[in-house]
Amino acid sequence: MSKSEESLVTHLLLLMVVIIWGSSWAVGRILSSGLDSERPATLDPATAAWLRYAVVVVMFFAWCTYKSLSGGRIRALPPDRITWVSVLWIGFFGVMIYQLLFMHGMKWTAAGDASLIIPINPVFTALLAAPMLGQPISRKMALGLLLGMAGVTAVVGWSPNVDIPFKHRIVGDAMIMLAALSWATTSNLTKRIMERRGGEAEASALEIVIWYSFVGWLMLTPWMLYELWGSPLPAPTVVEWVSIVYLGAFSTVLAYVWFAIGIERLGPTAAASYVFLVPVFGVMTGWGLLGERIGASMLVGFALIVVGVREVQRESERLEAG
Repeated sequence: MSKSEESLVTHLLLLMVVIIWGSSWAVGRILSSGLDSERPATLDPATAAWLRYAVVVVMFFAWCTYKSLSGGRIRALPPDRITWVSVLWIGFFGVMIYQLLFMHGMKWTAAGDASLIIPINPVFTALLAAPMLGQPISRKMALGLLLGMAGVTAVVGWSPNVDIPFKHRIVGDAMIMLAALSWATTSNLTKRIMERRGGEAEASALEIVIWYSFVGWLMLTPWMLYELWGSPLPAPTVVEWVSIVYLGAFSTVLAYVWFAIGIERLGPTAAASYVFLVPVFGVMTGWGLLGERIGASMLVGFALIVVGVREVQRESERLEAG
């Protein structure tokens, strides 16, 4: 394969990644609240999240087995105590807390609205880097935060999806905001592990994801058992099983692997630029699958969030380089 052909394939993979991630919001809404009032969800949020990560863990186990048989090296466990502690915290924030907030949030708000809010995550990542990684916060970063929050306010306050009561959307959107904050914590903790270089302590991005996926899945187990305690076992519908497999196999495992390939071949900046397309597909799939509305306030909010995030990212890169 020539260089140009490889580049084209990589860009197509990244496009597939953002389509999958964008559509995951509508799928999450279907899994958490059902297709409509006549076909409500049969699974509680923590149970649905647990089943999703059961799929993830099985797929990662199969991948590790395959890599081991083919001569690759993926460690089953973190190499030392420091890495173990970080992985436990990442599993806590990146899987347990994030998934509980995601599934509960999607029960209350529109998929399109949520997909527009989550891009604020890089802003939270940069701001949390101050106490966690010692990165300073400049005036431009503060300006980016204000622009991003103004965009979120536009999405939440003037959403066209008025068929969902405002008080419900406020609760759901607040949970999605907290989910973004939780994922930002995960990003900084992951970066801290990645910065440890040399010997057995050095961990690959794939190893970290496998470790914290398993740990987070275990942490979800008590929540799942609490939901099922004293109740008959749920009987998920075909649509719910398809949604679980889609979120686990495609949105979590396959999309991550493809995104990692994109970072490796094109670099982190070029690959990350595709993430801004996620809300576009989130809004489109919310409209196509759930009949959600698209309004001018969503476009204004999206524009403000993108401008704010880009300002924070540029300033963060400048400070790191300096």
